[in-house]
Amino acid sequence: MISRIDLRGSLPGDLRDVLPRAELDVEAALEKVRPICEEVRHRGAAAVRELTARFDGVEVESARVPAEAITRALAELDPAVRAALEESIRRARLVHRDQRRTDTTTQVVPGGTVTERWVPVDRVGLYVPGGRAVYPSSVVMNVVPAQEAGVGSLAVSSPAQKEFGGLPHPTILAACALLGVDEVYAVGGAQAVAMFAYGTEECRPVAMVTGPGNIWVAAAKRLLKGRIGIDSEAGPTEIAILADETADPAHVAADLISQAEHDVIAAAVLVTTSPELADAVEKELPGQVAATRHSERITEALAGRQSGIVLVSDVEDGLKVVDAYAAEHLEIQTADAAAVAARVRNAGAIFIGPYAPVSLGDYMAGSNHVLPTGGCACHSSGLSVQTFLRGIHVVDYSREALAGAAPYVCALADAEDLPAHGAAVRARFDWEVPS
Repeated sequence: MISRIDLRGSLPGDLRDVLPRAELDVEAALEKVRPICEEVRHRGAAAVRELTARFDGVEVESARVPAEAITRALAELDPAVRAALEESIRRARLVHRDQRRTDTTTQVVPGGTVTERWVPVDRVGLYVPGGRAVYPSSVVMNVVPAQEAGVGSLAVSSPAQKEFGGLPHPTILAACALLGVDEVYAVGGAQAVAMFAYGTEECRPVAMVTGPGNIWVAAAKRLLKGRIGIDSEAGPTEIAILADETADPAHVAADLISQAEHDVIAAAVLVTTSPELADAVEKELPGQVAATRHSERITEALAGRQSGIVLVSDVEDGLKVVDAYAAEHLEIQTADAAAVAARVRNAGAIFIGPYAPVSLGDYMAGSNHVLPTGGCACHSSGLSVQTFLRGIHVVDYSREALAGAAPYVCALADAEDLPAHGAAVRARFDWEVPS
């Protein structure tokens, strides 16, 4: 059901070449989404409607979801789901509110200061995927940090669903209602990203697009990056678990399965120092998979090249492996798990010990579940309040402070053969700045 890679003894020079990873050719997808984005750019709302009919099989008069549909979705929401969403929102707000950065002023010299001022993006488009599953939790994870950052204008887009009359899933709409978002569009895929980037008769353009999606969404984000800011090119979900002999194989198997449930190309990787644990997990998997609803999807994901069990000699090597893998979600199930977790450098989010499964982070930890995938955690962060803020340096120097800096400015300007830079300083004084 799941393959093994034995790295005991010595680790290869470049671990990335031997570790499990899904094949995700965003570059190839670029050429397929380019004409889609161009259609939206040149034909606006009409193109969006036609593309929705082509890809989602739904004819809609308008991509904008009527306000009454959003209100109705909340009124009809299962009370237990509503309570869970409200608690998820409350916890996410607690965490994300504490991420808000404050302006900082530094006095560089007497009369000369630099202030870093944090300004939110004016308008953002938040993408919530549809398809195999419904993700109201992704509404929470996108909207809460944007709101806590102070973004003034938010729009959500999620694919049109034939079974719901061309609207996004009602639980998505209900989550929007709970968060006070009334601008929602029934648009999915690359055309949603293009709609946000270029604007249409129905939707004003945005400055940034965030949120996970399929390969077509990732490709459109890559294509349009520059015209819009993006959070990341979030690909198939992935979990890595670093475990030793102290881990419970039933827990480990359940956690691997929980992420494999997302998609047939979802990645589930166990890195362990214990062959006995590896054997026990392999014995656990078939029974647990058979007992769950999406067993075919999970079986395909676990058997794919992106999943596997990696045997290592010790925790030290295990840390090297998980740092090279740079997982979206990394669980540490070892002795002294907190100390081991503190040594991890590359991960989207880290879950410590037996009582912090990834499922908790998906819904209720208060952390954000929109995280870098495909090894991008070695250079990128998950979605946060910071995603929606821009740091602007504000320079305030008096005449005297500029006079003190002038000789240095002129010397560096001359060194770079940019004499007009020095002249711009000299023009402010009736004396010659010494070179």
